[in-house]
Amino acid sequence: MLAAFDSTQQALRAEMLFEYAGIEIDIRPTPKEITAGCAISIEFPDEHLPEILEIIRQEHVEIRGIYIFSEQGYVPAFREQHAPARGTEE
Repeated sequence: MLAAFDSTQQALRAEMLFEYAGIEIDIRPTPKEITAGCAISIEFPDEHLPEILEIIRQEHVEIRGIYIFSEQGYVPAFREQHAPARGTEE
């Protein structure tokens, strides 16, 4: 699976958090079929998706989405809903 980001800052932050959690990841260029604001993405084993999503939610990491490779290329497997800004929850 592949996590894509809108900013390099968020990608580097996610890299640090995922590595700290002991998840084996690979940094790679964002595939051209994924429109993202950042040229780097993080590839990780499918079985770590629950951990990755938990880290993204807990740490408020902003992502473009999580993608999986298929016959059609990379397709969205999951899109993170950005958490509301602090103090704006209803």
